[in-house]
Amino acid sequence: MGEKLAATKLLEILRLMMHAMKIDDQFFGRMNDPVAASSLTGPCGDTMEFYLVARDDVLEDVKYFTKGCGNTRACGHAVARRAQGRKITDALSISAGEIIRSGECEPAAGRHCAILAVSALYRAIADYLLAP
Repeated sequence: MGEKLAATKLLEILRLMMHAMKIDDQFFGRMNDPVAASSLTGPCGDTMEFYLVARDDVLEDVKYFTKGCGNTRACGHAVARRAQGRKITDALSISAGEIIRSGECEPAAGRHCAILAVSALYRAIADYLLAP
């Protein structure tokens, strides 16, 4: 019974990763004129970029870009989806633990990807908050 549950969970993770890799991912891509941006390279060599458009301290548009693995892309999608439409300060409550627990990345292999995606979002938010 435990193996069947594990196989079901793995299939769900793969489904989510494949969904995040679709070309029509509304959060995937670069922006020409964001109000804030960041780029961060993780220990695995994957680079995650985040682009933000905010109005009245609300994230109106959030994009991520990576050429990394499926876990990195799935985590970028999960973070961008959670950040879209939130107040800047509320977006700072998004955590790597939340992404990992959600099952949107592989629990063991995707941990560093979740940390990379959240850290890149935080840097983009810092870019916004520290702008003159």
